[in-house]
Amino acid sequence: MSGRAQLMWDEAVTGYDFGRDHPMDPVRLALTRSLVTALGLDREVNVVAAKAAGESTLRLVHREDYIDAVRAASADPGSADQSYGLGTVDDPAFAGMHEVSALIAGQSVGAAEAVWRGEALHAVNFAGGLHHAMPGAASGFCVYNDAALAIARLLELGAERVAYVDVDVHHGDGVQAAFWEDPRVLTISLHEHPRTLFPQTGWPEETGASSAEGSAVNVALPAGTGDAGWLRAFHAVVPELIADFRPQVLVTQHGADTHFEDPLAHLAVSLDAQRAVQVACHDLAHEHADGRWVALGGGGYAVVEVVPRSWSHLVAIAAGRPVEPTTLVPDEWRHQVYARTRQPAPHRMTDGRWPVPWAAWDEGYDPADRLDQAILATRRAVFPLRGLLP
Repeated sequence: MSGRAQLMWDEAVTGYDFGRDHPMDPVRLALTRSLVTALGLDREVNVVAAKAAGESTLRLVHREDYIDAVRAASADPGSADQSYGLGTVDDPAFAGMHEVSALIAGQSVGAAEAVWRGEALHAVNFAGGLHHAMPGAASGFCVYNDAALAIARLLELGAERVAYVDVDVHHGDGVQAAFWEDPRVLTISLHEHPRTLFPQTGWPEETGASSAEGSAVNVALPAGTGDAGWLRAFHAVVPELIADFRPQVLVTQHGADTHFEDPLAHLAVSLDAQRAVQVACHDLAHEHADGRWVALGGGGYAVVEVVPRSWSHLVAIAAGRPVEPTTLVPDEWRHQVYARTRQPAPHRMTDGRWPVPWAAWDEGYDPADRLDQAILATRRAVFPLRGLLP
């Protein structure tokens, strides 16, 4: 098996563009890619452009009538069928939408194939992680669910156990829905509580169909949760379940919208805590999945201040060359940011909170604390279904 990580990248993915006033500005992808280069990470990974996902691949998750509707909206945006979630405020139709959405999906599927076949130990597609798309509808800025497609392709190739960990601020509802009845896939989502954030799903009681009880796991975090609570919740739930499940591949989604500067949500997580979870996911892949790790991007709408640094850390960790948090952001990149956006770029690869302190669950919990209540709700809902103590 090659020890060299793959970075999936095709410049054309920046064409995933819902328009000038939409929060999901594709400049976040271009700026991440250029920061990866400025930090010298290009020399540490194989940069690969996979082909777009074809019809048969898309149909591993998506209905044929939905794919046809996306094609039609892509060819004529004005005719988008809103019953499929297309042409809405969240998911405006645009020319070429099918092609670029399929291209992003193809990068995640290609990442999964490379890892499964041993061509790479780790593979990253930070343009992916579009976890809200449903089998028959676009949702939440997501047209095709590349994360679910990557997992479905792994199952098609013979994987018997795939774990998916989603740390985006929003619930990974589309991936959960795709594998709700499939015990071969363990989906774990840590997200802001559905009472206060889209898509209003991801309650701890959502644990999978009767045929797959305990295969869906949801940690619904109180609005305002910061670094220590976020890391405490992650470590109180994820490692024990991954160790029990023994996945052959770990697929992770690293939406950067948990950050305290993100304009669309209400958690208060720093870049440093995001990096800590990226490291933890890398380590879990090595401890329980023979190192096989597919890492995806996701949400993130502080497109200059947060996203490029967060996902550059992800690439560096996957490459086995972690960037120290105190590292200065290269001047060349900062100049490029200003030239493209007229916004000042951050100066360091940290928010000044490294290392991030947090308290382990097994040291005791406070039944009156809202965060601990959220953790306990998840453990009580899921752990007994898997034969584990809550």
